[in-house]
Amino acid sequence: MYEPSTNLNDYLIIGGARFRSRLMVGTGKYKDFGVMRESLAASGAQIVTVSIRRVEIGAPGHTGILEAIDLASYHLLPNTAGCRTAEESVRVAKLARAMTESSWVKLEVIPDAKYLLPDSTETLRAAEVLVGEGFTVLPYIPADPVLARRLGEAGCATVMPLASPIGSGRGILTRASIEIIIEEAAVPVVVDAGLGVPSEAAACLEMGADAVLVNTALAEARDPVRMADAFRKAVEAGRAAYLAGRMAVRAHASPSSPTAGVVRAPDPEVPA
Repeated sequence: MYEPSTNLNDYLIIGGARFRSRLMVGTGKYKDFGVMRESLAASGAQIVTVSIRRVEIGAPGHTGILEAIDLASYHLLPNTAGCRTAEESVRVAKLARAMTESSWVKLEVIPDAKYLLPDSTETLRAAEVLVGEGFTVLPYIPADPVLARRLGEAGCATVMPLASPIGSGRGILTRASIEIIIEEAAVPVVVDAGLGVPSEAAACLEMGADAVLVNTALAEARDPVRMADAFRKAVEAGRAAYLAGRMAVRAHASPSSPTAGVVRAPDPEVPA
């Protein structure tokens, strides 16, 4: 008999902290803070990321955002969005720690203005510095298995490979590489960027990713709150499917009912 209680200890563990939810969410692009708060609640997420640099410069939609989030209900994950070099990201990470009193940082080093692709070399440089200064580093990276391994060896708490370009909604375009990262990872793998619909989040969890992070898919949905709830359910279903273990893939059909005793028409060439 199925007992829901059997998976109550299936925690996502990052940097020694335990989380029930495997859905992380961003806070940008919502039409107002009220919709953002409702969406965060509907998502069931426990980790929420905020762009500290945009808060610092008072960018539209970010002024007052820290006050709009119930920090007692969520684990705040400041990010270094907008940083183009290792030096900039380290500086912003330190600013984030001073502002939030949290040593957690989602490391983003993105010099590419068109496709918003992260810089592998600068990301590794920044990660090594930040880990050395006591940060819990969650780096956003290309779906590069070699880079993911090196970041894990450098002491990062997770790796966060992109599924497709940020905000594109194109889904999982890097599946083969993400599967390798998952296979080889010594730290949790969080698929980040490009997911557009809940089924894509479920697919990430089904293949063995530890979590996903979404923002635009919620904020730009026609109904962000309903979409947040749908992503929550999809992530839970994907994780349950991964733990259950999928059936084997076969080259040929396999009947679901036994063939013994099947009623067939008489063969006219066989004497009665």
